Amino acid sequence: MEHYDILVAGAGVSGICAAIQAGRLLGNNKVCLVEKNGLTGGTATVAGVNYPGIFHAWGKQVIKGIGWELIEKTYEAWGRTIPDHYYSNDDSIPHWKMHVRIDAMLFAAITDRELADAGVKLKLHTMPGKVQFNGDHYIVTLCGKDGLYDVKANYLIDCTGDANLAFLAGAKLNTPEVCQPGTISCYAIGYEPATLDWKEIETNFYKEVENGNLQLDDFGWGKAFSRGFIGSRGNNATHINDINAFNSENKTKIELAGRACLLRIFKFLKKQKGFENLEFKPLGGECGVRETRTIQGLYKITVEDYVKAVDFEDAICHSFYPIDLHDKEKGLDFKKLDKGKVPQVPLRSLIPKNIPQFLAAGRIISSDRLANSALRVQATCMATGQAAAVAATLAIKTKTQPQNLPLQDIKNTLRQFNAIVP
Repeated sequence: MEHYDILVAGAGVSGICAAIQAGRLLGNNKVCLVEKNGLTGGTATVAGVNYPGIFHAWGKQVIKGIGWELIEKTYEAWGRTIPDHYYSNDDSIPHWKMHVRIDAMLFAAITDRELADAGVKLKLHTMPGKVQFNGDHYIVTLCGKDGLYDVKANYLIDCTGDANLAFLAGAKLNTPEVCQPGTISCYAIGYEPATLDWKEIETNFYKEVENGNLQLDDFGWGKAFSRGFIGSRGNNATHINDINAFNSENKTKIELAGRACLLRIFKFLKKQKGFENLEFKPLGGECGVRETRTIQGLYKITVEDYVKAVDFEDAICHSFYPIDLHDKEKGLDFKKLDKGKVPQVPLRSLIPKNIPQFLAAGRIISSDRLANSALRVQATCMATGQAAAVAATLAIKTKTQPQNLPLQDIKNTLRQFNAIVP
């Protein structure tokens, strides 16, 4: 049976940072990274949201480490320079312009290389199916294309985005009754937004809704016509509502609903003046999901903690993003952070209650819905993934539960790998 010190589930942006960090600390064949898709990078690659953010706040960098290293290496391979405005202290720049756009396939290829160089065993097209704790280690049943098999791991890190590994391990989870909508991304070409008759398109939109050929939220942003999809040429603009895609059944539902939405939009637009040459180009292979469920951790980050930028004694990274809850009725529950505020993430929010030798990273960390709407973004996920790996490796080496580790040891190790620690 294969035996690893750490098994990481999910090769999205939190999982790749966790696995690379753990591999660099533990050496060859000590870390296993399991991923259901055939591509590393998660939402940044598979779902077409290839613009991680936000790494800078108020004119200085607040998140760095392995995630930023991967972005820098992507830009180097791309032959481009990261634009200066990311370092700006101008708070009038919209938050969405502070994301760092990357070439998704270059990013995935560089990630693959860094995982290999760190000695990580990468298992693509593989999912965990069962988790058992045997006193001092876990037996994880994995499902590959050839069937089921078991591996042994001393520590588990859940970076699935949906708390799938935590669920299998018996962790207590928070599952919202209503969750943020998903988005299926594409790139729309063959038209010029400046030449369109917007009033006529909007009038025709409501007629088609009345005729049952469109849904009110097909163009996203609440129950009304939005120019967003057309103006941004698709991209991250659709809203797929009323599906919590935490499991395979609901993930299937959201994929089908997303493609059905794109088909309705395409049929509608092709009938409008100026869209005679419309084409949709894929940006990702699956629907992007903003919210499913979170762990019940040793500490739950509240929206009050977040907007006040509470100074946590056990803070292991920063986060920086406005409150950004997408809502079917309102469109967007949005709140900018006050000037100078940089929220923090405590280690306790990465540790599930009553589950030994287990950490979580990415959007599933313990937090309420409004705080999670900001914590879920890619830069923060990268930072929590790296921090979880450091905590797990130090816990293994010292035979100590993560919450009992000397915090200075965690912070010093993170700084050795260029992470910024509060």
